[in-house]
Amino acid sequence: MFKKTKKLVYTSIVEKGMKHILWFRDIRITDISLVGGKNASLGEMYSELKEKGVPVPNGFAVTAKLYRDFLVANKLNKKIKEILKGLDVTDVQQLAKVGKHLRSMILQASFSADMKKEISLAYEQLKKEEKQKILAVAVRSSATAEDLPDASFAGQQETYLNVRGCADVLIAVKKCIASLFTNRAISYREAHGFDHLSVDLSVGVQMMVRSDIGASGVMFTLDTESGFRGVVLINASYGLGEYVVKGRVTPDQFYVFKDGLTRGKDAVISHTLGSKKVKLVYGKTTATKQVRVNRLYRERFSITDKEILQLAKWGMQIESHYGKPQDIEWAFEKGKFYITQSRPITTLQTKKLKENKDSKKDY
Repeated sequence: MFKKTKKLVYTSIVEKGMKHILWFRDIRITDISLVGGKNASLGEMYSELKEKGVPVPNGFAVTAKLYRDFLVANKLNKKIKEILKGLDVTDVQQLAKVGKHLRSMILQASFSADMKKEISLAYEQLKKEEKQKILAVAVRSSATAEDLPDASFAGQQETYLNVRGCADVLIAVKKCIASLFTNRAISYREAHGFDHLSVDLSVGVQMMVRSDIGASGVMFTLDTESGFRGVVLINASYGLGEYVVKGRVTPDQFYVFKDGLTRGKDAVISHTLGSKKVKLVYGKTTATKQVRVNRLYRERFSITDKEILQLAKWGMQIESHYGKPQDIEWAFEKGKFYITQSRPITTLQTKKLKENKDSKKDY
């Protein structure tokens, strides 16, 4: 199980008056109300597991306080309540119209000068820490209601990849805030009885891993079909991880026997070759673009057995730390792996994974 929460040790940038930024190294799993489930988990792994060998990319969270202050500063709270009052989410056209109006309203609103300064300073500090003149980051939404036992908010908001420069980071953060009001998210909250303004949003800004020239995927520390906890299931494909996460490619699939791995055995017990027809890569004129995968690469596995076993070891380590099965995202760049996300596997999520197994779109 994870350790008792430590007192936050704020970095120098926070000590200089930053009200809306927390670095991953200062975040723990108990900070969901501040930074959402996704960022809380990243912070927990960065601060507790990185020193034990689990590689997690550096980054920071724009806290939920900024989201709340942004709404207040732009007088959006009452407007949002009024617009959503009496909405019938079963009316698809009405839902689409209301959702579009809310997102447009948020995108047209402005960050205060202090908000802009804090986000920009944090991004510049991240560049400095990573010794990069031009730093590409992933900008990810992290809702404060993610991973509740009776709900599954994860995946409802947006992620923006290969974001470069302060101006584009600010735009991506605002787009993440707007994505709290996607049609799907609005409908979900209505259906499950959540007040729309009781769910806050944090945004994670994390150093990108160049898996567009490598591989990426997801790892589950149980069998998602049967719920059997004696194996690790790994899905892998070429390029950035969004296509595997969203089921847009048919990835390679591997099963690793946990007990055998613990005893030092070559414990990969199943290999299934995926078609891997396309991959998502960095674009020149756009943040990302889709390209075809060469036939030679399609007909071989995207990662080796040695790499599979290393991933499985980290998966078991993360599961042990949290004390429950995990859904883990990973990325591989130039011979080095990174863990980019981990969240608990819920009963609801396992059911969804089963339902979606045969519905992948391999473009």
